[in-house]
Amino acid sequence: MAHLPSRRRLALAVPVVLSLTASLGFVPAVASAAPVAESAAQAEDAPKLSYVVNTKTDHRTLESVKKAIAAAGGSVVISYDKIGVIVAHSANPDFGKQIRTVHGVQSAGATRTAPLTPASTTEEGAVDYLTAAEAAKVEAAATPGSEPLEADQWDLRAIGADKAAAINPGSSKVTVAVIDTGVDDTHPDIAPNFSRSQSANCDGGVPDTSEGSWRPYTPQDYHGTHVAGEIAAARNGVGVAGVAPGVKVSAINVTDRKNGLFYPESVVCAFVFAADHGVEITNNSYYVDPWLYNCMDDPDQKAIVDAVNRAQLYAQKKGTLSLASAGNSNDDLDADAILDDSSPDDSTAVERTIDPHECYDVPTQLPGVVTVSATGVQNLKSYYSSYGKGVVDVAAPGGDRRYQLPDTPSKDGRILSTMPNGGYGFLQGTSMAAPHASAVAALLKSKHPWATPGALQAMLKAQADPTACPESYDQNGDGTQDATCVGGPQYNGFYGFGIVNALDAVTK
Repeated sequence: MAHLPSRRRLALAVPVVLSLTASLGFVPAVASAAPVAESAAQAEDAPKLSYVVNTKTDHRTLESVKKAIAAAGGSVVISYDKIGVIVAHSANPDFGKQIRTVHGVQSAGATRTAPLTPASTTEEGAVDYLTAAEAAKVEAAATPGSEPLEADQWDLRAIGADKAAAINPGSSKVTVAVIDTGVDDTHPDIAPNFSRSQSANCDGGVPDTSEGSWRPYTPQDYHGTHVAGEIAAARNGVGVAGVAPGVKVSAINVTDRKNGLFYPESVVCAFVFAADHGVEITNNSYYVDPWLYNCMDDPDQKAIVDAVNRAQLYAQKKGTLSLASAGNSNDDLDADAILDDSSPDDSTAVERTIDPHECYDVPTQLPGVVTVSATGVQNLKSYYSSYGKGVVDVAAPGGDRRYQLPDTPSKDGRILSTMPNGGYGFLQGTSMAAPHASAVAALLKSKHPWATPGALQAMLKAQADPTACPESYDQNGDGTQDATCVGGPQYNGFYGFGIVNALDAVTK
């Protein structure tokens, strides 16, 4: 997620499977979804909102809707014709209402609640960097054949990734796209495995592939670089190692330059770009802004679900498996009701109670997306990780600095990985769990190159180590259970089908 480690920022998940697809009435085309860019004159001083307009995919309907957009005071920013998603800007306050009445429009709505503004940057929060003195202490504990800082990487050993690397580090023909805050591809641990041809900046919904466009805007936009290192930091005698140090990693920057949020049009662009550029796996450690949950009885939020779902289904049809984080709220995502007091997060949040079975977190709740919860060094659910039977597919190391501390040189329960400008730092969150699972999926794809996204998901679940519910989950010892795990040893709300296992992925 961006703004890590905010308790809400990571993606939450409830599987919608076929019911969501059916409710949207959409089956993606398998042809290329190459975008068609257009422009229209509009007063630059007028406050504008961005919209997604979702239509039928025939040429006549698309052209008719584009004309209607102009007639309603809008301008087409880009049109993804093959999936029927048009991104438009308009200063007309009734634009959404008017365009939803147009023949061929299946849903349409604003993607944000605050007007478009000139670009600037904002800090995302603090991270604990590994200092030179601390790094020297870790390097002194290095074992032969390991990376200099690997002694602090308890997470690799927890899922057998250190042993897996000696057998099969992954194929350079497999790419994991990090849809995130950008990746510093100049980092010495990332550069050897970085794929420029599969990288872009999708801010605003239009892909920019110019050199370096995929990089973080500022050093404070470190989240994507940390995620990329967890997946594919090279075993090159420098710094840390990734779970799949032989695969490629690419970057698709989807953050708004002003506020760092992940708006729907940018995520639509990212899924289509990844699919059309041969990406096998996407990692999604975020939720689509501005709504933590998108309720289908609201036309704007329904349009967001529809647009992103079309894009990710298109990616699945093209052979891309997507994984996403479960969230940091310690919420039971199979509950009857959840309090959302953070939405919309680009203007003034309004407290509301939602049913997670009817209001969807995007992209995590979309059909075919693998949901990942977080664990610590004791293979116990991290204190912050959201959970829920029928929600979580698998679990993976995400770190726990509060209750699960490892016997490592730094004794830090979080995840050590790469940071911009050649640095290293500790972070925790389900944002860190998802890339561990994405990397294991990449190892599976390396071993089984013809596996479809559905087959890969099935294998990921099958090779995971089943983990039973704990007898007690009273983390702080106050006599009250901090979360309730429901299910048996083979499948439950804390761990899904189990904790991913990199060694099993390359040997079984």
